[in-house]
Order: sequence, then structure tokens, then C-alpha cells
Amino acid sequence: MVSKNKKSITISRSMPCLFVIFLCILYISCHTKPAVPGAFLENANSLPLESSASVYIIADVKEARSILDILLAGELKDKQARQMLDKTDFLAAALFPPENERRFQLAVRGNYPGNAGIAFNVSKDWEKKQSAAGQAYWHSGANGLSIALDSKQAFVTASVKNTPCDPITAAPGVDIPEGFVDFSRGHPFSCWLEDPSSFIYRMLNNAGVPVRFPVQKLFLTLSPAEDLYEASIRLQMENATQAKGFAALLNIAGAFVSDTSELMAASLFLANPAVQDGRNINIKTAPLSEAEVLRLFKF
Repeated sequence: MVSKNKKSITISRSMPCLFVIFLCILYISCHTKPAVPGAFLENANSLPLESSASVYIIADVKEARSILDILLAGELKDKQARQMLDKTDFLAAALFPPENERRFQLAVRGNYPGNAGIAFNVSKDWEKKQSAAGQAYWHSGANGLSIALDSKQAFVTASVKNTPCDPITAAPGVDIPEGFVDFSRGHPFSCWLEDPSSFIYRMLNNAGVPVRFPVQKLFLTLSPAEDLYEASIRLQMENATQAKGFAALLNIAGAFVSDTSELMAASLFLANPAVQDGRNINIKTAPLSEAEVLRLFKF
């Protein structure tokens, strides 16, 4: 297990400064009963996020709270940030590669007052801007945050520099990959990687299995399992032939690689048999500790 201080360091690198956003929204949010997103994903083909991110995360905040408490351990030391998370029902996040002008982007689902802009107007730290969609948003040069609100959602983006980035993504946003909704159904926390090949290669290479396969998408769900956590992984290949070959290779490697605390790949990809389903490979992980969940997202 890792210490609390180590947790904070890990999360500040993986999930940047979300508490600042929570504080802003908490300040302007009313105390009405929040709207539950319900079938948000069921009826959606896209998310209101930019399409250039590396990772997209979706969470039912109430059901995934224990997971978010791990991933946001450093941020949630702040009392107001914890209060904001208590009032949040649904969030979608995009994490961008280093070369992008954005660091991260959020779409938060809830119930927000129509006159929320008053709170920003009275603060000297926030400047009113106009989005490309013609809607107002507020930007803080001190932390590179831009925030837009309406009665149902809050949109947030953080820029690498202090230059404002429009928090409102033009429709339709980023497409939800085929099969992701069905795969994530019933799980409180899920994500997909847009280009997972290098991630998978590094994981397997560290486990002594230096192979490359053209994986098109990686889906991952994370759920509490008593005092541990369990992940389900789906690898999408170009075709069934590639899926069959990669599944066979993973199963052969799993017979020779021992599961140790130093080999995350053994817990993720090699602990249980990889099952081919058409062009997909489905994998159930070994139970993961809090420390392993942290290492996974840092990796």
C-alpha cells in the first residue's frame, strides 16, 4: 500500500486540480435536489467534449464515490471539494496529451441556477468571455480555467497556458465508440483510451512480453468488489483474426508470467483467460488494491 502523501502526488499528476472546479460550482450552486442523469449514456451517441483527448472517463458519482475518493485523494482533502462531490451526480472527463492546448475538460450533470453568473461577476479573478457558440463563459487567468453554466450542466476546460479555451464543445462533440455503452452498462466508473497500443505495449513489455498488436480501442470499467476493486477490459481489434491471435498470445503469456506487485500487466491482462468475441477481446482482471488502482491511472 502507498502512503497518503504518495497518493496525493500520484493524483495531482493523473487527475489535475479538479477541486478548483468543484469549488467554483459549489459556490454558485443552489441547494435544490439534483437531477439524476439516469439514461444519459443510453440515449447518447456522443459526449459534449473535444475529440482530441487521449482518455475519456465517465462516472456515476454516487455509485463510484469510493473509486473517486482514491483517484482524487489529494483534491478531496479540501472540505468544500468533498461537499461539491457529495452534490454531483454525473461527470464526464477528457484528459489531453501534453502537446494539446487543453489539460482536461469536464461536463458535469446537475441542477444549476439560471443566475449563476452573478457569482463570477462579483469576483475580480474571473473575466466574462463569449464562446464560439455565442454563450457566455468565465475565464480565470490565475489557473487557466474556463467555465460555462446553464440550468442542467456545467462545462469546464483547463488550458496549458493562461490563454482561454472555449469550454463549450460544438455539437456533436466526441463520438462514443461502438460497443462502449453496452460494455459499461451497470458499472459506476468507465473509460476508454483513443489510442491504447503504446499503453498496452509498455504494460506487457514491463512483464517481459514485448509484443505489439494494433489495438484500436481499450474500454475499461472499474467496480468495487468488497474491500478491493475489479476491472473489466475490452480490447477492440481491426478484425476477428487479429483478435484471435492476440488473445492466444495473452493466454500463452499468462501461463508463464507470475503475478507480483511489480507487474501490473499480470493483474490486468494476464491473471484470467482472454476471451475472444468477434473482433473484441474481453478480460476480467484480478482484484485490485487501492495502490494498484492508483498505479494503473498513473501509468
